[in-house]
Amino acid sequence: MPIKALPDELINQIAAGEVVERPASVVKELLENSLDADALAISVNIEGGGKRKIRVSDDGHGIARHELALALTRHSTSKIHSMSDLEAVRSLGFRGEALSSIASVSHMNIVSRTRDDDHAWRISVRSGEVSRPEPAAGEQGTRIELSDLFYNVPARRKFLRTERTEFNHIDELLRKMALVRFDVAFELVHNGKAVRKLLPAMDEAQRGGRIAKLCGAEFMDHAIDIDEQRGDMMLSGWVAEPRYNRAQADRQFFYINGRIVRDRVIGHAVRQAFRDVLFHGRHPAFVLFLRLPPQQVDVNVHPQKHEVRFRDSRAVHDFLYSSLNRSLAQRGVGGGAPRPGTLAAHPGVAAGGQSPMQFRPAVQGHDFQTPYSVLPGNITEIGEDSEVPPLGFALAQLHGTYILSQNSDGLVLVDMHAAHERITYERLKSGIGQQGIRSQVLLVPIAFETSEREADLAESHGAELAALGFECTRSGPSQLTVRKVPTLLQDADVKALVLDVLSELASDGSSKRLESEMDEVLSSMACHGSVRANRKLNIAEMNALLRDMEHTERSAQCNHGRPTWIQLDMGTLDRFFLRGR
Repeated sequence: MPIKALPDELINQIAAGEVVERPASVVKELLENSLDADALAISVNIEGGGKRKIRVSDDGHGIARHELALALTRHSTSKIHSMSDLEAVRSLGFRGEALSSIASVSHMNIVSRTRDDDHAWRISVRSGEVSRPEPAAGEQGTRIELSDLFYNVPARRKFLRTERTEFNHIDELLRKMALVRFDVAFELVHNGKAVRKLLPAMDEAQRGGRIAKLCGAEFMDHAIDIDEQRGDMMLSGWVAEPRYNRAQADRQFFYINGRIVRDRVIGHAVRQAFRDVLFHGRHPAFVLFLRLPPQQVDVNVHPQKHEVRFRDSRAVHDFLYSSLNRSLAQRGVGGGAPRPGTLAAHPGVAAGGQSPMQFRPAVQGHDFQTPYSVLPGNITEIGEDSEVPPLGFALAQLHGTYILSQNSDGLVLVDMHAAHERITYERLKSGIGQQGIRSQVLLVPIAFETSEREADLAESHGAELAALGFECTRSGPSQLTVRKVPTLLQDADVKALVLDVLSELASDGSSKRLESEMDEVLSSMACHGSVRANRKLNIAEMNALLRDMEHTERSAQCNHGRPTWIQLDMGTLDRFFLRGR
């Protein structure tokens, strides 16, 4: 066929195919426009899950009469004007194609009024035909209503799900928007029934209340405040301590400069930070906000603006990982333990946290051949003037497995194997960190064929591999030879490990693969080197373990993510026995 220009209607429908996936996609674009217009109150009213009707109203700046028709043309926007604007996008929307794309697959009415107008103006789109602006009633702001989504694209309409499913997508979107814009009031109405009504949350208590309403009160009960800065990067928000975890990744909200994103670098950094404190198959929960200069992140990667590209992904990854890892490490016994009166019956059942305490360095000089070192001068009775540590003082041992201890709140139960496993594991990791990674020269070097690209990577990342304990050289255009490996990993699949490390270096600029493998070995060593069940301990040994737990990072969980202790406060115990009734 000859080359010819496509008609505008078809061009708009092609753009709609990229931008408008379902009713929630429409709501997202309209909400972003409202927020960019500095709206402080936004109402979303839908029918039939958004398939029949969507109306988004705001109290923003509004659109002037002479700009209404222009707003419905392709690539028309007030948000960027030059290439420098595009390289440092500060608004949520900027492509200038949303309204024209949405109008091409629906019937649309726009009513808008600016501060300087005496009244509002209305404009309509029907089958691609744009009406002339006409006077209308309305307050300052914009109201956009559309009906019969995909009326002229029946194939697309067939792919829409049930009313309930489409509504859930819109509800989830509104939750995500409300978690990042605390200063804005949001309302969601479905089929005439108010589903959500969120007032502005201007202070810390109100923000906590909004998060509890959107993520659950239990999330806030276990939330760790994050407030970190490195250079011009800032990370803030909340991450739930490991005891509060999910079967699915449905409590994970990450924002970059106020924009909801999904990013592989971010996901990898979070997973690495939670690697040895979360039970297998469980997912962490968080609401996190990353701020960095707009010039350092490219948001113009995906038509729906879900994905981003960092100028320096390695720096971002390292900042996120170190910030979260440090916050989790500081949540030992004092900060990451069960809230009095709660039970962690299963790794997936959350438990709360006591008030934070100051941590001292882990006690040094312990003999790993014995289960614990006995610290002199342990107090075994709680007197009126005694300073009671967080885990209290040991009373007895139950079935050779649990330590029963009394603290200021009541009764503490400790899984002695899980607790000692964490203590041993952290000390082994600390030893590796202080002494560096020891390497073992292979008696017979391992040579293997690979792709030229992987050989190039090994050559260019030689220094990084050496720092990780490898001596890996290029011995041919597509051949590598490994002569030295980390001592702890000499029995591992060296070829697979090297290729995995190279792959992460290429994609993320750094690799935690080796660290993960070494942690697995150290975890196994800690497990086998820890006190076993049915080992009888005296009171002094039990108290020594409790004190070690209080001085060990991440001691609220073993290195497999299981809880190490629980608290039963006096109120809970009284309720068990119906005291006071």
